Order: sequence, then C-alpha cells, then structure tokens
Amino acid sequence: MSLDPAVAAVRRGVRAVLEPLDPGAGVLVACSGGADSLSLLAATVFEGHARGLRVLGATVDHGLQDGSADLAQRVVGQMVALGADETVSSRVSVEAAGLGVEAAAREARYAVLGQMADHFDTPLVLLGHTRDDQAETVLMGLARGSGGRSIAGMRRGFDRFRRPLLDVTRAQTEAACAAEGIAPWQDPFNDDPRFTRSRVRTTVLPMLEQELGPGVGAALARTADQLRVDMEYLDTVADRHASDLSVETLIDLPVAIRRRVLHRAALAAGAPAADLTHEHVLAVDSLLTHWRGQKWIDLPGPLRAVRRDGVVVFEPAQLPG
Repeated sequence: MSLDPAVAAVRRGVRAVLEPLDPGAGVLVACSGGADSLSLLAATVFEGHARGLRVLGATVDHGLQDGSADLAQRVVGQMVALGADETVSSRVSVEAAGLGVEAAAREARYAVLGQMADHFDTPLVLLGHTRDDQAETVLMGLARGSGGRSIAGMRRGFDRFRRPLLDVTRAQTEAACAAEGIAPWQDPFNDDPRFTRSRVRTTVLPMLEQELGPGVGAALARTADQLRVDMEYLDTVADRHASDLSVETLIDLPVAIRRRVLHRAALAAGAPAADLTHEHVLAVDSLLTHWRGQKWIDLPGPLRAVRRDGVVVFEPAQLPG
C-alpha cells in the first residue's frame, strides 16, 4: 500500500529538521490539538523513532476559552495514542499588557515551551506553522507597512525552535490527519472575526485567490523565503557595526545598514520590539542626517535617543515627577 501523499509531505518536512540530531536526543513537539500540530507529532514520532530519538509532546493551555483544561487533557490523550514517549501539559497566564491577546498568548507559549525543553533537555522544539500561516503573516505585514522584516515572515528556525511545515499547506495537514485516522480539534478562534488573522484566513486570502487566481498564498510564502535571505545578510552586516554609534562612523554607512544599527541599538537599550516603529528609527536617523541641535528623540521604553559629543546615545527617559 502506497504512502498517502499528504502524510509523505509532512514527514519529509520533519525528516529534514531531525537529520542533525544524534540517536538518544530528545525533540519537543508543541501540540494544540489542531490538524497542523497533530500531523506534525505523528510524523515526528514516525521519523524520530526510526532515528532513535525521544519524542515528547507538549500542550499549552492559555485559559482563554471555556473548557480549555478539558481540551488540554484530550490533547494529552491524543499525544499518548500517537506514540509520544512522554507528554507534558502546562497552563499559562496571558496578560496582554498592550500586546494584544494573540501576541501575548504567543509570548507566554514560547516562554513555557522553552522551559519545558530545558526541563527535558531537548535541543529542538517543533512548531506546526504551515505555508498558509506564512502567507497570512506576510499579508498582514504588507497591510501594516511594517517593512522587509515583517514581510519576510516567520523564520524557519530560531534559537531551539524549528518550523518543519512551512512548505506544507493546511489542507495537507488535514488530509494527513484523515489518512492516519486522527481527529483534530477545530479552534473556534480560527473563525472569529475579532482577530485580524482570522479575517485574513477566512475572508481576505480567499478573496485574493478568487480575484487574482490560485497560488496567491504560495506566492506570498515564496516571497518571504526570498526576502528573508536578504534580511538576514543585512542584519549580519549591521551586527558588525553595532558597537560603534559615533556619528562619524554611522553617517558613512549605507542607509539600509545604518538604520538597522540604530534599530538594534534601541532594542538593546530596552525599547519594546512591538512598540518600536519605523518612524521612531527615522527620527533617530535624523540626528545624523538632519542635525539641528535637537534635544532628543522620544522612544518607547520609555527611552530617548540623544546626540552627545558626536555619539548617538540611548538612555532612560526622565519621566515627570
């Protein structure tokens, strides 16, 4: 009997990520109970056990929906049934604090997954984002005018996290689950119009596919891959200049590199990434290009950027009172 094509596609993505691991190593799979993460776990169990790896299934209860604790227990049962060597479930507290529910939940989830990986000494954490998720991310970045960094989409890997399914569609993960007899959970938040990503998923992308023809999602994801290579190179070059914020040095750098250096310096000084905008960076850049004796540039943090003695300095803002 031939292997189902969707199952093969998911396993192929996982196989490439597991290749560097030595036998006996562990890999943690983040599992929400949806088709993406359940197909990912099933593929990781198959490929991982063939390589002598320990496969751990992890689910995170954000406590944002009624019955979330029961769902977490259901997911634990599914992870056991799919052959995970160990399972772990954790409930987190989601505090938006200006980030928005989606961003706050994501930060809380990544933090606890990192803690789980530390506890079980696993070098990799696998996430179930698909090509469709990538297309949605790129489209939202375009709509916000967030620049190349946002349009480059989600990274295939960072720190210990990996995304093996960025070349796999959501439909393929659903088909893989159907082929293996796995019953995924349908998250009602995915169709909730209160959330931007849900509107992009259910309304905007289907409309673009209808009006522009099929393949829009694939083209957006392909654009992210192409742009990310350029972004990572420019970031690498910027890192070489990060230690020297003198006006004399910065003013001679290409604009793309100079503004990256300033952006990274502001982040290093404590500016929240979610609040530091392109306009902030342009304002700091004006301390170099349009210097008229400005006192300082206010930045989130709260911070301020000051040109002092021929150097751009980032320092805590002096709040009133």
